[in-house]
Amino acid sequence: MDRQIRPIYEALDTGSNKSAILACNKVLKKQPNHLLVKALKALALVRSQKVEDALLLCDEVLASKPVDDATLAAMMHVLRGLGRHMDMVTMYEDAYKQQPGNEELGTQTFFANARIGNWKVAQQIATKMHKQFQEDHYLYWSVMSALLQARDPSTPEALRTVLLKLAHRLISSSATPSFYNADRFHLHITILRELNLLDEAYEMLESETGKIVCSSNLACEELRREIWKLKGLTKEAGERAEKRILEAKDRNWLEFLSVLDGTFAGLTPEGSDVDAEKAVVSERIAKTREFLGKITEEDGVKDRSGPLALLELEKRARQHGLATDSGALHSLLESYFQSFGGKSCCFEDLKPYVDLEGEDLTRWTAVLEKQTAAFTTVPDLWRYINAQKLLRYNLSASVLTPEAESQRAVQYLDAYVEGLKLGKSLPSYDLQPADDLAILSAQAFVNIWKQTEDESSLYNAAALLEYGLARSKKSYQMRLHLIRIYRLLGAPSLALEHYRAIGVKQVQNDTLSHFILSRASTFSLSSTGDLTYTTECLESSRIYLSNSEETAEFIVRAFGGEKYSQIPDFIVFEDRLDNSLQRDLTKMEHVRMRVAHEPINSELVDMELIELKFIFDRVHHDNRDFDILANYQPRSVATFDQQSQFLGKTPGLGWLWVFLKVYIKALQLASDLDDTVEDKLLIGDRPKPTYGPETKLPLAERLTSRKQEEVDELTPDETLFYDYATALSGWLTPYHDYTRPPPAVVLAEAAKMAEQKIGHTLKGFDVPADAVKKDEEPPVVVDPPALLSQFFDDMSERFKGLSEGKGLPHELLHVVAITQEAFLLFVIETTRFKAPSVVKQNKLGALSHHIKEIRAKATTTLADFSASLLSYAEREATAERRKEVVEACRPIIHASGLDHDYVLNVAKKITDARKQIVDGVGKGLVRVTKTHA
Repeated sequence: MDRQIRPIYEALDTGSNKSAILACNKVLKKQPNHLLVKALKALALVRSQKVEDALLLCDEVLASKPVDDATLAAMMHVLRGLGRHMDMVTMYEDAYKQQPGNEELGTQTFFANARIGNWKVAQQIATKMHKQFQEDHYLYWSVMSALLQARDPSTPEALRTVLLKLAHRLISSSATPSFYNADRFHLHITILRELNLLDEAYEMLESETGKIVCSSNLACEELRREIWKLKGLTKEAGERAEKRILEAKDRNWLEFLSVLDGTFAGLTPEGSDVDAEKAVVSERIAKTREFLGKITEEDGVKDRSGPLALLELEKRARQHGLATDSGALHSLLESYFQSFGGKSCCFEDLKPYVDLEGEDLTRWTAVLEKQTAAFTTVPDLWRYINAQKLLRYNLSASVLTPEAESQRAVQYLDAYVEGLKLGKSLPSYDLQPADDLAILSAQAFVNIWKQTEDESSLYNAAALLEYGLARSKKSYQMRLHLIRIYRLLGAPSLALEHYRAIGVKQVQNDTLSHFILSRASTFSLSSTGDLTYTTECLESSRIYLSNSEETAEFIVRAFGGEKYSQIPDFIVFEDRLDNSLQRDLTKMEHVRMRVAHEPINSELVDMELIELKFIFDRVHHDNRDFDILANYQPRSVATFDQQSQFLGKTPGLGWLWVFLKVYIKALQLASDLDDTVEDKLLIGDRPKPTYGPETKLPLAERLTSRKQEEVDELTPDETLFYDYATALSGWLTPYHDYTRPPPAVVLAEAAKMAEQKIGHTLKGFDVPADAVKKDEEPPVVVDPPALLSQFFDDMSERFKGLSEGKGLPHELLHVVAITQEAFLLFVIETTRFKAPSVVKQNKLGALSHHIKEIRAKATTTLADFSASLLSYAEREATAERRKEVVEACRPIIHASGLDHDYVLNVAKKITDARKQIVDGVGKGLVRVTKTHA
């Protein structure tokens, strides 16, 4: 038998699923009831995307309740591929019941429950295994499971304390003390903290063994700090930290923060004797200043902790009104700059302390202005860069005129070109030390654009950053800046090129993809068959699939290796990715692109409706990283991130909620599914429920609610679209409700199709009797809301205004994309009434007439947009247009290499990219209107 099965495994391992299926069929012909071969065939079918065939085999194997390891392992992969995690748990539980003395089956049953977060059952299994096999680690599995169940949002408040007390009793009664293992000790202290038994936790931590464990384990040390803080031992923690800094030469910044927190401990704004408290704290400030001064003197320029702690001390003293020397902060800033101004981190270090005014600002500015552009070493160059950043940070709005900013931009550029000489010998993969000067210059140009709305400033920023990138190929900062600028200039292909060059990996797809995928449907050419952006959405979403598959395995491995301190972090990580806001923003963009590319049919409508309803039930986490984008703009104006936002607003939860409501309502109208049919047709488990006040309300109520904070995240054009979509669905709902077939008919049709496809009726499908014919009269057809026709007139006016005014290409494309989306939404909601037989049978002739009128209006509007865009595209590709861009870049043309020819090459790239997108969108409009005529 092994000789017959080995080829099946080999075929599966090499991805030859077709060969594996043939090999399975060969064995099953002789042994039709061989469970392992059936399971392996089901696995090959799942990997071949033949889900219906796999379901039949899967149900047969599960019904036989397998117990052998090979079949269980194969079925685990099958069920995971089908998303049937609950069936996996049931399978292992049935096997364990049949062989209760099998320790391996018990372990796998525990792991199966851990994978899906079923901590109640996991705790019961671990307790049973501890009693049966007398292994210590099963006791700790039980304790950990009880703790995780107590933290689960679905656990009632009253039960949480009971679970924690149970965990405490179990861990306290363990034959082996918890301090024998650092992670067991961490779990013990965590339970004491959850139960607020802080004194007991403190005693354990301060015992000899506790100190040894904390000194060698960072997780335990972090927990110790938390316990001390909860007990109010801030002053004592400061004294302990001071001792570690002196004796152990510990330069961990957390130790310095503990010293500072201890210095200001006991200072309350509303205390009974504020003056006495301030006097005591003032004494401690003096002692801390003396202590930190010694550390600073001892460390010299080897470590920055001491000088930074002195700055933080002075800042806090000022905040509490306890500063005794008005010039102390200036002296500390000057001293720090002299010591560490030649390091790249100096600006970020000093930024929290340089929000200065009046005399302080004047003196600080005088110090910085002494730094000239005459540099001969890299530290000198960095000192000059940091001086320019710090000077720029405190510029007032009155000196930020376009003329002054233009001079600064050129000054930064000149210094950048000079600074490049210091990096001539660096390898191509190294960053040039002068890079930040190029970024400073680009940000100055963007600030000019924000004031004047003259796109020539954006051309300057793009050209000099491209020049910088040619010398620092790995500069992700320059690429992120170019992505923002190219999207503003309507050159999405160049933005995507730079995004891909960054080499985003793993979880960065969640934190950074917003740079390129935010409102990406504006730049999508899916209507012409170009799936570049659609593919990018799918590529960036792979991390979520791997998270759901892999993170559960990390949790299982952590249990197996008794790494209890890691398990809560894995669970949080899994939850934050599963319920990621960016995940669903990307999904929403993908849906918007998909409806422009694919035929609007029941398969698309039903699939997207189910997925979007799942999303609508989530409580989201925003994991997007906006801080990664360097900001060197003055504090008196908006940050670079805010200035370069696409369309001036970043989509967030409110934006997502609005578009989910729009599309769920539209797809509900177009679909024949209701909740009973949906449950029957769903293959995998439903996603884990999330708990929030919104998700408890009925779906219909949530879909009709309109909140101002959600609307505030929309652009004016998106707000018009929201109003249009609400009016459209409100007008068509009665006619859909009347013509939609009953659930029994829909299920009968689904069962019939499944039977035709695989030759069997799927499990759970009962073909019902024919539905009874409707008795009620069709609803009276009313005139469509004037808003529907008015929307297309308003968008035409917007388009005309932007074409004739100063509108950037991305604003023009946004208007076009929203108008096309409105037309496609209309198509989705009216496809049911396209068939003459449906109209005649349901007596909806008048409705059909209204639909044709609105369709004609929308088609005409889109045709006009198309003609204008094609004309615009032709103008973009001319030599005159490139010449205009080069002329706009005259301020940055430099003899060093950033010359006329280089700028002309950048201008050609920008104009070609704009021609490509505008021409593609124009042709796509024609295709969309013809497809849905």
